[in-house]
Amino acid sequence: MKHYHIWTIGCQMNVADSRRTAEGLERLGYRWTKWAEEADLIVLNTCVVRQSAEDKVLGRLSSLKPLKKKHPEAVIAVMGCLVDDITALKQDFSYVDAFLKPSDVEGLIQLVKEHRSSAANLQPPISNIQSPISCYVPVIQGCNRFCSYCIVRLRRGRERSRPVDEIVEEAGCLVKRGAREVTLLGQNVDAYGHDLPGQPDLADLLTAVHRIEDLWRIRFLTSHPADMKERIIDAVASLSKVCEHIEIPVQSGDDAVLKRMVRGYTVDQYCRLVAKIRERIPGVSLATDVIVGFPGETEEQFMNTCKLLEETRFDVVHVAAYSPRPGTAASRLPDDVPQDEKERRRKIIEELQEDIAGGINQRLLGETVEALIEEKHKGKWKGRTRTHRLVFFRDDGDWRGKLAQVKITWAGPWSMQGELA
Repeated sequence: MKHYHIWTIGCQMNVADSRRTAEGLERLGYRWTKWAEEADLIVLNTCVVRQSAEDKVLGRLSSLKPLKKKHPEAVIAVMGCLVDDITALKQDFSYVDAFLKPSDVEGLIQLVKEHRSSAANLQPPISNIQSPISCYVPVIQGCNRFCSYCIVRLRRGRERSRPVDEIVEEAGCLVKRGAREVTLLGQNVDAYGHDLPGQPDLADLLTAVHRIEDLWRIRFLTSHPADMKERIIDAVASLSKVCEHIEIPVQSGDDAVLKRMVRGYTVDQYCRLVAKIRERIPGVSLATDVIVGFPGETEEQFMNTCKLLEETRFDVVHVAAYSPRPGTAASRLPDDVPQDEKERRRKIIEELQEDIAGGINQRLLGETVEALIEEKHKGKWKGRTRTHRLVFFRDDGDWRGKLAQVKITWAGPWSMQGELA
């Protein structure tokens, strides 16, 4: 029996690619192992969107060198956004057997077919791989926007949408294996379909996926404010399976910084979009991304971001300190905000958002919410509301993959506790 081990870091697209890779390997008769030391095939699915992620990738990659020396027959494959100049990577990491471009799952599976010595060493393929309750489904790869700080377009290329029928088929197969929620993924998911015949948009795709029997919930991410059209908002408002949760990164609350970032909208335009979403989708939860310490960001410009967060009151804010990415336009700008100042600003926003999120969740105390239960975690059942809030409760029954009505008895900024109602 042959075993595989997959190490994944980065965005939900990487998570989805790793899931698809695992399914392909399982069909070839491979079995998963938690330990790289036990694996015949080791896959690293990588991210370099921020320096911290790249450092983790390089550390993990370096840790495999002695393993390869001890087990030269093991195959090591690296995919994801680290993979750019393959010739240079082969020189730096000669013990790696293959480097594959981001999302090249088919290339990886073909590599495995070529490397396996004998089909007799493998177990018979399995035909019914159980899926997680909530699954990611990539719908569009790449990005056509030119955000000055972002390396995604350089590594993943221009936008390429998958046909509607292909996406519906994949989502339907996941549902047959036990999934009850799918999240449609794209670096800029709102741009879906413009490159396909007939130009179906994200609203059309949501409508098609909505028809899948036994699918209970649909999500999508990540949105771009300049591409969030009214048809998409209307689809979220009208389709009962589409959850009332939208992730729409703002990145900065200052127009001058947004212009240097080449984001394509102003703070006022963003705020009007948020107001429209909240008007059309009552009870919607909103998540956003913020970058602090972008080149040239003054204290006043940073405080403008804090002001936006205070006034808009997002449910979730993902904040990161700026790190220059080689090859991006922003990497040519002076990285003039000291690292300790970036860290100070990051902590200020984290503390601000902790207060905001805590206040929002406190309103749910004593209320009953519907949670889709994904798994048991540290003795408690773990699920999410339609608005993507984490909920935990204790019960002796088997709640995996079921909808539970939970009365909230405790609410913090990041999760809630409750009891079955």
